[in-house]
Amino acid sequence: MPQSIKKKLAAYPLILASKSPRRSQLLTEAGFRFKVKTKEVKEDYPSHLSPEEVPLFLAEKKAFACQDFLRKKQILITADTVVTKGKNIYEKPKDKADAFRILKKLSGKWHKVITGVCLLSKKKKVSFIGVSKVKLEPMSKAEIAYYVEEFQPYDKAGAYAIQEWIGLCKISKIEGTYSNIMGLPVDLVYKYLGEM
Repeated sequence: MPQSIKKKLAAYPLILASKSPRRSQLLTEAGFRFKVKTKEVKEDYPSHLSPEEVPLFLAEKKAFACQDFLRKKQILITADTVVTKGKNIYEKPKDKADAFRILKKLSGKWHKVITGVCLLSKKKKVSFIGVSKVKLEPMSKAEIAYYVEEFQPYDKAGAYAIQEWIGLCKISKIEGTYSNIMGLPVDLVYKYLGEM
């Protein structure tokens, strides 16, 4: 990260309100300095929301639930990721059978990974989404069973992580950013933090 931007951001300490190790990894690799503070927030949402609206709603819900973390000049970052196919939303699987069901539905098809992000300070709120399209090649029952058993993707939207075996062996095309598929559109975070 350029020194001029680092110096500017140093005056606005960042708080990442997420337990996701992948989001922490992405921000660290991009050169951001931040602290992690989390709070349990129920990830429910109104049924009338479109798949594009759900992650943004949840990111903002998390931000407002964690706003008591904020002190003067600090900026809170919250995010939520969903995987969608048509009007269907595939969140974190409940168990092994659910993970198998989700991957069977996504097998051989294009789907979207949508991440909602909320940047919140004492004075300002900026919310946005990152959208990536992913082509998952056909997967046999044996391949799905192997992945679920070996990687246990129960904390991952859509029941997979692009940085694991599925990403290496079964994803043939992506449109959009890799970081967004991992759970945080770092390019947009960088852009909008600069505007805050």
